[in-house]
Amino acid sequence: MNQKKQIVPCLTGPTAAGKTELALSLASNFPIDIVNADSAQIYRGMNIGTAKSSKSILNRYPHYLIDIINPEESYSVGSFVRDALFQIDTSIKNNRIPLIVGGTMLYLNSLCHGIAQLPEKNMQIREEIEKKAQKKGWGEMHAELKKIDSCAASNINENDKQRIQRALEVYYITGKKISELQKKATPQNNYQFEVFSLKNINRDELYSKINNRFLDMLEAGFVDEVRILREREGLSSENMSMRSVGYRQIWKYLDNEIDLNEATELAQTATRQLAKRQLTWMRSMKNLKQESHKNIYKKIESLT
Repeated sequence: MNQKKQIVPCLTGPTAAGKTELALSLASNFPIDIVNADSAQIYRGMNIGTAKSSKSILNRYPHYLIDIINPEESYSVGSFVRDALFQIDTSIKNNRIPLIVGGTMLYLNSLCHGIAQLPEKNMQIREEIEKKAQKKGWGEMHAELKKIDSCAASNINENDKQRIQRALEVYYITGKKISELQKKATPQNNYQFEVFSLKNINRDELYSKINNRFLDMLEAGFVDEVRILREREGLSSENMSMRSVGYRQIWKYLDNEIDLNEATELAQTATRQLAKRQLTWMRSMKNLKQESHKNIYKKIESLT
């Protein structure tokens, strides 16, 4: 295949919208390598709470960037872009179609448009933000970011202190919004990324699926999964992996901070909020095409 302006299809959408099911259906009909773009499925041992496909499915259909690091380890957006591009190169060289699948919009946006040139971290400013957060709480810091950069704040969970801190830090250093700086990024590759999502997503139906899916996760042993993770040396609730929706709430339950019913309600609410942020981000994606199953199949078929 000619790599110059090679089309690379991407399948995205809010959590629980059916991305995995569609990707597996496509993989059963075309020579596809599924490249994960979900920031929680990269972690080993996080299976039930991330709605990861079963081992038999992962073995049957080629999957990449799943189960690549331990939950106590860190993984940056830059690492994802590097690893995803390596797999895209490899798939194309093997005359296969790399299909990027996932709902971590920062991953997808950085892969398609490049990573912005942001200032190096400033420990003095970070410490000032930390001290302020200790007094006011990260919810208030998120509110402060919303006043400064509503676009960035809309895509960051109010509990995601690492991203809140970074967005504020960039603003304090440069006087510019991180969302504006990110728009100036340029891709460092020759690929043409075409991003698809399923159209006609009904929000009420989506929220119902989210609620029911979490109940199914509990039935499947999610609490025991988090209990086992808690026993890992070096892993705490402060790790990025354990800030993932569902894991954070069940960890609190196991810490006896809340009961299981409250943990369930909080996890369902947090997942619905995640879906809302994903939908908001999708509306701002200029290269996103909302298509039916049939049209997505046709597009993939044209690449074979």
